[in-house]
Amino acid sequence: MPELPEVEALGRFLDDHLAGRTVAAAHLASVHALKTYDPPLGALEGRAFDGVGRHGKFLDLRAGRLHLVVHLARAGWVRWSDRVPSAPPRPGKGPLALRVRLAEPAGAGFDVTEAGSQKHLAVYVVTDPREVPGIARLGPDPLSADFTPAAFAGVLKGERGQIKGVLRDQSVLAGIGNAYSDEILHRARLSPFRPASGLGEEEAARLHEAIGATLTDAVERCRGLAPGELKAAKRRGLRVHGRTGEPCPVCGDTIREVSFSDSALQYCPTCQTGGKVLADRRLSRLLK
Repeated sequence: MPELPEVEALGRFLDDHLAGRTVAAAHLASVHALKTYDPPLGALEGRAFDGVGRHGKFLDLRAGRLHLVVHLARAGWVRWSDRVPSAPPRPGKGPLALRVRLAEPAGAGFDVTEAGSQKHLAVYVVTDPREVPGIARLGPDPLSADFTPAAFAGVLKGERGQIKGVLRDQSVLAGIGNAYSDEILHRARLSPFRPASGLGEEEAARLHEAIGATLTDAVERCRGLAPGELKAAKRRGLRVHGRTGEPCPVCGDTIREVSFSDSALQYCPTCQTGGKVLADRRLSRLLK
């Protein structure tokens, strides 16, 4: 799933390639992807893009008073081409969800795609990004100046869930998903199942530092990369997520996994749980 660093990089790439350029055509290939109807998608045609921003995991492509907002969900992506087909795509079961063709340079543009059979990618055309329900519910951006240690400690005290779930809750923090929450907790030396409200002052400060450092490092690794290079760059930068059975790069212990019905987390017992191994089942608890 694209998370804050990858969406930030996609936004920068698109900003470089779209700013000042006019939309020649916008074609929907997946009817279910478009979540709004007024203004219509066709209202983008003839408008020039002003720039591209990010709200958590949402891309915000600005075109005058209109915003083309895209949430890539778990398997979505953006693919740039110097020449996209001029004919409207046929709606169907393929990966293509949206195609935008530019007037200049003639034929250039981008596709928004979604792999797999489960289609959760979402496209919105709005006059204010806050009209998108997911954006309206977002918590603070962890790379913003307002995300201070004191503010974060205050948020944690009101959360009753486990810290792994709290980090992934977009209403608490915007942009962190499964992979980077694993990386952050490893860097902070915290168990994914610690209650968020039970963290001490030093632990909360350590976690705040790990959030900023992990995401900043990932954004810097993505800087200047084309969309087709971002997924590989993300995988190379991960120290524990997706590396079950490999040695921890910090202590050398074996990285372990806890599997759920639709996802999995990875962690290092020595670095994060005092050497104890988490039971690999739903509602996992520390083995006694």
